[in-house]
Amino acid sequence: MRDFKGKIAVVTGGGSGIGRELARQLAAEGCNVAICDISPANMAETQRLCAADCAAHGTRVICFAADVSVEADLLAFRDHVAQTLVTETIHLLFNNAGIYGAGSFINDAREDWERIFNICWGGVYFGLRVFLPMLLPAEEAHITNMSSVNGFWASLGPNAPLTAYSAAKFAIKGLTEALITDLRLNAPHIKCSVVMPARVGTPISRHSRWIIAGGDPSEMNAEERAKAEAWLAGAPTSAAEAAQIILAGVKTERWRILVGEDAVRLDRHVRAEPERAYDADFYESFGPTVPSQ
Repeated sequence: MRDFKGKIAVVTGGGSGIGRELARQLAAEGCNVAICDISPANMAETQRLCAADCAAHGTRVICFAADVSVEADLLAFRDHVAQTLVTETIHLLFNNAGIYGAGSFINDAREDWERIFNICWGGVYFGLRVFLPMLLPAEEAHITNMSSVNGFWASLGPNAPLTAYSAAKFAIKGLTEALITDLRLNAPHIKCSVVMPARVGTPISRHSRWIIAGGDPSEMNAEERAKAEAWLAGAPTSAAEAAQIILAGVKTERWRILVGEDAVRLDRHVRAEPERAYDADFYESFGPTVPSQ
């Protein structure tokens, strides 16, 4: 898929971060975009940021409030896309939504652990189940699933367990790799990619705390917003740059998309010495800051 003009894309988690930037860049290329998120306020801001490009191309960015861990929500989102854009077909599916936290299987609350796993993994699984029937009629289509460097390295370092998030991201990576053969045999016009960012300037950590507690991330107070902004400023890759890398990967049909030089470097380290990947000296050899998204 060399360009996105005139196509229809679905982006989960489109209210902020990489999802928002995917929506903006797709809209700039003349693509119709349907986003879902748990925050109506954040989606409205994404929609506002895309308005000029939509007006220029005669396209739309539509929004729907949904929890991606609930299949019924995504089924309702699918129906909204079909009815609002008057279509039975989409061309691009970005299973992007995710949250972060609940690192310890032993010490963290089971409810928090399962909440994170169900959003990160369930959002991809249900997204595929729900939207695949709309991808099948397309002449060409592409599925993009958001994993992480923690989908091949289940750690933040020797003193920081990361079990729920890593388990989900490993599952996403494995499913996407398995889909390569499945699609080639049964739906060869559909390609797929697994995306593995390292540290990207998104508010995922701060937003996750609100989502786990059942709130809307747009309601963060000034102190929390300041901390989120500090995280954004310190990241080596911006959300906009991450979206550019992902969309370039889709256009060139890369099934494995590493986002950020820190992701490339960590991938190289883990592949070179997998047996040492969880030793303290491996962590130290990588550097003082271990990336994660």
